[in-house]
Amino acid sequence: MNVVTNASIFFTIFFAMVLEIIPFQERLPAEIGFLRPDLVLMTLIYWTIALPHRAGVILAWISGIIMDVLVGNFLGQFGCTFVIITYFVLKFYQRLRMFSVWQQAILVGGLVILHQGLSSLFEYIFDVSFWSAWDLMSVLSSALIWPLVFLLLRTLRRSLRLT
Repeated sequence: MNVVTNASIFFTIFFAMVLEIIPFQERLPAEIGFLRPDLVLMTLIYWTIALPHRAGVILAWISGIIMDVLVGNFLGQFGCTFVIITYFVLKFYQRLRMFSVWQQAILVGGLVILHQGLSSLFEYIFDVSFWSAWDLMSVLSSALIWPLVFLLLRTLRRSLRLT
């Protein structure tokens, strides 16, 4: 059963990575790209809350390094931010389980703000980019889509009886 559980977690994170790197249509305005939710981060948050003994900082680090390579950031940017956020979720996962889905959505929005802030700090330190208010649009979309992500991953976890 451990192999099925680990494979399911890896597959969902891989699927979220694929969705993250799919480019938007060229016909759409560029601002719509800022509405893209942080699916990999939300998937990591879900698995850390649901199965904290399976998903942890090592999975977050590996996922972050892979995202750095896929997106083209310097190595360690997503890795560090994913590890920090996963650590906070691991620290308080028992409390987070008691929240309703909408309360969790607000928390996920806060964690995505933390991710955006840390990523912007890393980019500022290495003089790569500048921060824009448009970056906060992914926070809103991530918070709004969290109930759907939660429901889909919980349905998958229950149907496969992942423990």
